Parts: sequence; C-alpha cells; structure tokens
Amino acid sequence: MRRQTPVPLPRGRPRGFDVEAAVERAMEVFWSRGYHATALPDLLRATKLSRGSLYAAFGDKHSLFLRAVDRYIADALARMDVELDPRREPIDGLRAYLAGYVDRTTGAKGRRGCLLVATAMELAGEDAEVGRRVAGFFKAMEARVAHALSCAKTAGKLANGVEPSSAARILVCFVEGLRVVGKTAPPRISSQATADALLDRFIR
Repeated sequence: MRRQTPVPLPRGRPRGFDVEAAVERAMEVFWSRGYHATALPDLLRATKLSRGSLYAAFGDKHSLFLRAVDRYIADALARMDVELDPRREPIDGLRAYLAGYVDRTTGAKGRRGCLLVATAMELAGEDAEVGRRVAGFFKAMEARVAHALSCAKTAGKLANGVEPSSAARILVCFVEGLRVVGKTAPPRISSQATADALLDRFIR
C-alpha cells in the first residue's frame, strides 16, 4: 500500500501588528503611570490591541511590563554605547555621557523622570524578575563607565589614586541621583556644573 505524503498543516495566522511598536507604546504608559496604576484598558487603548491579541502576544500585564523594561534598558545601553564610542577620547565620551543625563534631567524630561528609577522604587524590592533587570542595568552601566575610565587611565588622563571601578560606581550613582533631582526641575546650568566638577575630580 502506497504511503501518502503528509499534508503540512497551515501555520497560525501571522500577527497583524508590529510587536515592537506595541511594546514601545506600552512602555510609554508604564513610564507615565507606573506599574500598579496602569490598568489593562490603558494598555489596550495605547497599543490598539484587543484583549485577546494582547494576551496572545505577551501573556499578561506583568510579561508585557518586563518586555517594556527590557526595551527601555536596551535603548539606554545603546545610547551609552554611542556616547562612550571607543573611537572617541575616553574623557570626551564620559563628558558626553554626563551631558546626556543633564539633558534628560532638565525641564519636561527631568520632571518625567526615569522608568528604571521609578520601577526600582515601586517594584524591585518585591518582584525578583524586576529586581534582576534593574540590578543588571546598573551593573552594565558601571561596566561601560569603568571601561572608559580604564582607557583614560591607560592614556594617563586619570588623577593619581583614582580606581576606575570605584569611580564608575560613583558616577552611576550620581547620574541616577540626577534622575531623582530632575523631578524638581533644577536649572540646567547647575546640573552641568555639578557633573563637570565631579568628573574633574577624577581626571588630570
């Protein structure tokens, strides 16, 4: 008896929406409202998805939030990689990195705040997955800044006694502190002067 070739089953219908665009719109909602204050209807309106499509694509609100946090972290680290481009002089890269934070903590941007700082305050102590992501982000930031400082040290640009990893931790704490202070709309000139003064303590 001749065996019949199995007929391939049709694949599921492809999604009729841009998943990454939906994640970005959800990120904006979580960023503006916070995790607990964001309700499912808020996400449905922002993403323009039905309840069924949202659950099919992302699982649930928490899973979508983690995707949004991952997107925010990826964007932030990509921006750092541009600012600390190894083709630049390391001190110039560090100044660009600090200037970027001054810009993001001034005016309307500053009052909006940082999704990661807000998330750390709201959830990191009670949500292990969120806590790991926030801690991983800060660790990745420190590593990038420490590398730039190590390059500056090799080039003879660091002050005597400055240890790159310790200085990197101080700079990361400073820029995240700027995020909090930015909620009070500090003058840009004041934030920039503070950033310059701090970096100048580490360099020749």
